[in-house]
Amino acid sequence: MDIKDLKLLIKMVTETDITEFEMDNSDEKIVIKRGHKPEYVTMAAPAMQHFAAPTYAQAPAAQAAPAVAAAAPASAPAAVAVAESGDTLNSPIVGTFYASPAPDAAPYVAVGQVVEKGQVLCIVEAMKLMNEIEAECKCKILKICKDNAQAVEYGDPLFIIQKL
Repeated sequence: MDIKDLKLLIKMVTETDITEFEMDNSDEKIVIKRGHKPEYVTMAAPAMQHFAAPTYAQAPAAQAAPAVAAAAPASAPAAVAVAESGDTLNSPIVGTFYASPAPDAAPYVAVGQVVEKGQVLCIVEAMKLMNEIEAECKCKILKICKDNAQAVEYGDPLFIIQKL
């Protein structure tokens, strides 16, 4: 096949919606491909998580003490005692923390309140899904660590609690 025939063949392929043309004879093999080859990315789906049971961990006293002391120097000893004696309820997902079910509604919990197992403590919105975070056990709320409508990461402390 000469260059003139090859140019004519390329022009015919580009004027149509054909994306690939292949011609094979005993002397020659011609392959014409148009456009980009689509890339397919395959990922394993993440394991399902139960969002009603948040994780509890001991509050790190070394990290909590300087932050509290810088925020309120007069009440620093009391705040350090709260962080040392309580457990931390961490966010099970990445999202936005909401203390109440609606902007004009009362918050689910307040500092000093005793909550029962299964009671809703807050909402963490992730991808337009409202995930209710429930108490895993009967406990007293010692501190609310996040402000309303604040972004949270996986494992961020939401509350400091005292198990009862």
